[in-house]
Amino acid sequence: VQLQAFGGGLVQAGDSLRLSCAASGGSFGSAIMGWFRQVPGKEREFVGAIQWSTASTTLLADSVKGRFTVSRDLAKRMVYLQMNSLKPEDTAVYYCACDPIGNVDRRTWTRPDTYGYWGQGTLVTISS
Repeated sequence: VQLQAFGGGLVQAGDSLRLSCAASGGSFGSAIMGWFRQVPGKEREFVGAIQWSTASTTLLADSVKGRFTVSRDLAKRMVYLQMNSLKPEDTAVYYCACDPIGNVDRRTWTRPDTYGYWGQGTLVTISS
């Protein structure tokens, strides 16, 4: 499994940005695809996740609910993180991750150790 995240950049507070994650090299039928972010000196933080097969099943961190959405495109093998109403505290390196087994317990989706595969990260910087 290979994951490549891209789409980060420098935007102003209140702007929108869409991150993309290209997934390849595996079967994603039952996978859980997650988004995390990390600021230097802090632990990796859960942002959102989506069940690959049934895109209606998603999970978002409380800090981004109402502003971020997670989606996926089966044909393109892409996972997206749409980020709206961005705030300076959203500044971080954003990572996409994959749990190919697809744990049905959504409480595990928020834990970095659930995911066996990670993309390289893309930097998002929000200026105030």
